[in-house]
Amino acid sequence: MRRRPVGGALPDQTEKGASKNQNSRLCCLASLSAFFWFLLLYFHFVVLAGHTNTNTHPNPNNNNNSINNYVGVDFTEIPQPLPVIRHDSNVNVSHDDVALKLQPPPRKFGFPKSDHDGETHAPPIGKSDVVGGGRDTKKKRFPFERALRASENKSDPCGGRYIYVHDLPSRFNEDMLKECKSLSLWTNMCKFTANAGLGPPLENVEGVFSDMGWYATNQFAVDVIFSNRMKQYECLTKDSSVAAAIFVPFYAGFDIARYLWGYNISRRDAASLDLVDWLMKRPEWSIMNGKDHFLVAGRITWDFRRLSEEESDWGNKLLFLPAAKNMSMLVVESSPWNANDFGIPYPTYFHPAKDADVFKWQDRMRALERKWLFSFAGAPRPGNSKSIRGQLIDQCRSSKVCKLLECDFGESKCHSPSSIMQMFQSSLFCLQPQGDSYTRRSAFDSMLAGCIPVFFHPGSAYTQYTWHLPKNYTKYSVFIPEDDIRKRNISIEERLRQIPPEQVKIMREEVISLIPRLVYADPRSKLETLKDAFDVSVQAIIDKVTNLRKDIIEGRTHDDFIEENSWKYALLDEGKHEVGPHEWDPFFSKPKDGSGDSSDSSAEAAKNSWKNEQRSHSRK
Repeated sequence: MRRRPVGGALPDQTEKGASKNQNSRLCCLASLSAFFWFLLLYFHFVVLAGHTNTNTHPNPNNNNNSINNYVGVDFTEIPQPLPVIRHDSNVNVSHDDVALKLQPPPRKFGFPKSDHDGETHAPPIGKSDVVGGGRDTKKKRFPFERALRASENKSDPCGGRYIYVHDLPSRFNEDMLKECKSLSLWTNMCKFTANAGLGPPLENVEGVFSDMGWYATNQFAVDVIFSNRMKQYECLTKDSSVAAAIFVPFYAGFDIARYLWGYNISRRDAASLDLVDWLMKRPEWSIMNGKDHFLVAGRITWDFRRLSEEESDWGNKLLFLPAAKNMSMLVVESSPWNANDFGIPYPTYFHPAKDADVFKWQDRMRALERKWLFSFAGAPRPGNSKSIRGQLIDQCRSSKVCKLLECDFGESKCHSPSSIMQMFQSSLFCLQPQGDSYTRRSAFDSMLAGCIPVFFHPGSAYTQYTWHLPKNYTKYSVFIPEDDIRKRNISIEERLRQIPPEQVKIMREEVISLIPRLVYADPRSKLETLKDAFDVSVQAIIDKVTNLRKDIIEGRTHDDFIEENSWKYALLDEGKHEVGPHEWDPFFSKPKDGSGDSSDSSAEAAKNSWKNEQRSHSRK
């Protein structure tokens, strides 16, 4: 048997064995290294990536992390889970490519659409909107906030007073003036639309008027007078987003005057429906659905409140259109039972061009000696059983201290501005019963003359002109309830004599001080410091819209508001919102038809008012 030598293997055998051992070690090390890198890559890209993705994306079922709690974030660009990069020998991936894929896209921040009116975006955020160093993204935005912020700019004299005027097609205004002969069935109204709506100048033959500013103004001409005054308003803007209110220069009064007699309801309603359709397509309308819009009609409200679709019913239905109910309409007589119309003064014959014209007239009215205790200009209403005019005429005739100007008998002096103003200037008190409706122009003519008005129904002034007259009516007028005349036959002379002379003087001074607020200045000029009826009306509308906007922002809804009691709310002191029983409730009991809007008597009153106005002009 052969034994292996003790000294070791042969040289060639040893070399072969060493080579085999070295290759085995290298293979083992390579395998371990590959396995180590495999584990490292697996842990990094699978385990760690899984945790990152779980924490990055909110659970859609978790309310605390729902998408609704993110404001203005574009969730379509939130980084997705990182892809596993395969080290494939056939794919060449550079470090720059990997870095680019690993960078998350930028996050986008913005502000959501306003919930108000659907499509309007909120204005840019301001410093006041940043809370605690970040954006208050949960605060609800309103598209009219910029207009409210404008009022806080103390360096801007027009801040909070800007008015935006719609550029209406001419068919809604100027075309009517071009066809002025069609504005009345009996009278050529062209002369009354001259001089920016003031009418022809009045001659001062008897020295009753002052030298300048007197015109034969039609009592229903406020449409054009107001619109022309608006052209001189110092705070007009072409940027509706800063407007405190939006004016609609539609000649609503002239429109309906054309079609009150002999036209069907389709023709009477046509322009109103056309206007509403035009307005609702405008972007300005969608901001508040028209609640910041206002327009003017120089007629009584009943001309625009036709209840039925009967051809025999009076007027049009402008104020009953859903869109028009959101707007504010300024009329010479408003409804006590509705909230979308507001009373403004009838135009008088006086239209001052500057402050000095007003001051001079006021001084003259203070200095006059008044020889009559009271006076009355008017005609009886034999067809109206509720009218007290006949009794007033009888009392005046039987009194030695009353001046009577009887109307409706031939060529009456009632239709002469000079005769009317001369009588009022010579009287301490002027009787102002209801006209064909609640109100009459004569009330403003008498106050212009410094004569203290005597009213017999609260709807003739107290609930009508709350923007222009003091709520404390005892400061400037005397109130004698109609029933005191109708049922108890109280003596007007005795009632007025009971007022002390010193009190009469104080009341007359109050009336004279009100004159600037009751007249419409010449639209072709501008008063320097005084506020006329136009200025008072515009400011009242601005206040109304501003308060409404604040209510919307603060979430006040006034759910307890009762529209039928609108006349009561107008009498409340500022800051008050609740109404209850009132001493004047019997005067405003709801009509028997239950509508609270336009009873047969109201429509008849409107019709009679129109007839009498046309007859008065036809005599001239």
